[in-house]
Amino acid sequence: MENNAKKGGWRTNKWVRAAIPALLLHCSIGTVYCWSIFSQEIADYIGFSKGATEWAFSFAIFFLGMSAAFLGNVVEKDIHKSSLIAAICFAAGMAGTGFFIYYGGLHKGNLIALIGIYVCYGFIMGIGLGTGYLSPVKTLMLWFEDRKGLATGLAVAGFGAAKAIASPIMQAMLDNLGQGGIYKMFVILAMVYFVMMFAGHLLLKKPEGWHEPQTKDKSKSMMAVIKSKPVTNYIGIWLMFYLNITCGLALISQEKMIVKCIGLAGFVGIISTVSAVFNAGGRLGFSAWADTMKDRNTIYKLIFVLSIIFTGLVILTNGIKNGEGNTLLVVLVLALIFVVNAGYGGGFSNVPTLLSDHYGMGNISAIHGLTLSAWGVAGLTGNQMANWIVNTFGEVTNIEHVLEDGSVELISVNPTGYQYVLYATIALYILSLLICLFMVRPTDKALAAKAAKKAQKA
Repeated sequence: MENNAKKGGWRTNKWVRAAIPALLLHCSIGTVYCWSIFSQEIADYIGFSKGATEWAFSFAIFFLGMSAAFLGNVVEKDIHKSSLIAAICFAAGMAGTGFFIYYGGLHKGNLIALIGIYVCYGFIMGIGLGTGYLSPVKTLMLWFEDRKGLATGLAVAGFGAAKAIASPIMQAMLDNLGQGGIYKMFVILAMVYFVMMFAGHLLLKKPEGWHEPQTKDKSKSMMAVIKSKPVTNYIGIWLMFYLNITCGLALISQEKMIVKCIGLAGFVGIISTVSAVFNAGGRLGFSAWADTMKDRNTIYKLIFVLSIIFTGLVILTNGIKNGEGNTLLVVLVLALIFVVNAGYGGGFSNVPTLLSDHYGMGNISAIHGLTLSAWGVAGLTGNQMANWIVNTFGEVTNIEHVLEDGSVELISVNPTGYQYVLYATIALYILSLLICLFMVRPTDKALAAKAAKKAQKA
């Protein structure tokens, strides 16, 4: 393949035809995770509660997973069609969101504005997210056959890094665009991201030598491929992916308030950026590390063990409740946030390569798309589970935060509620580890290596 790259120049260069377009697509759609930057501004501008507008983000993640599940076959057959759908839907969804924010500003409390945001940010953008997320993944694995984990980790890291890159830009736009800056920002970014994603669409291309396997034979269908192994194997992969996302979203959704609770209210923005870097680093680091392992499932065991250890330590020390003024506990809570973010990202980047190790490359886009339905379901359960726990348990207290101008701001927090979220996540992490150990079988490669090792000893 390298010789072909030399002969064909940029047209057959794996970086130009796979890595760069993947980053263009994923760095655009990954900005969905910037929601917390502007959610309060949207709520205030259109005259609804923050809780009402939060459903737009939940719907976006839900339809991301569902569109990936139902459009996986479209991606499998034609990445150019799917990447174009992604660019159009994502940009149209952003522009439409901007329009309905503008409309809501003119008609405060109007239900049409809220429903329009749900449809545009949730449904239309969700379709763009799902198809955009899937489109470059198989192409990357085909171009980087020997380092599939590194390749997919690179792209998916772009999805995680998008928040760190775009957050300060969005905040600057909100601060400088004046009256109506929130809807102006959406319209401007819709145009910027369309250009980026359309460029990615034009560049994205599978290797010249790759021929899709024949899928007319029923034995080659996606479900037939899944059934080629015990069905519990696929169910196990889906469940541990779902549980890891649920736990990640549960903690990440409360991250801002937890940071304030331990006395770091003035550093929320910095810590949010650092956690986004860990999220992206986990996507790249864990997937590249998995390339060196005989069984890629081992990386999930490490992710779950690390998450259990750090969650357990914060539970045992009551780190969130007792953290303010205690440097050791503050470091421990921050370490938990960073480890969970890294594991959350690593869980994403290793799924397509784990699936390809088990089921081959023939239907990987369709199978990966079906598996991403776990993301969609978790998008509705992770945040909502954490919110329910925080609203049900513990008591809200006010802590003082001294602002730069010397004035004092009262911040309402629920330390006990945040601690109880950890009880839920550690139980789910333990369940994930058990599924990983007992439901997901070793890959054929791992079994062959084990047999060879036994033969050597004999």
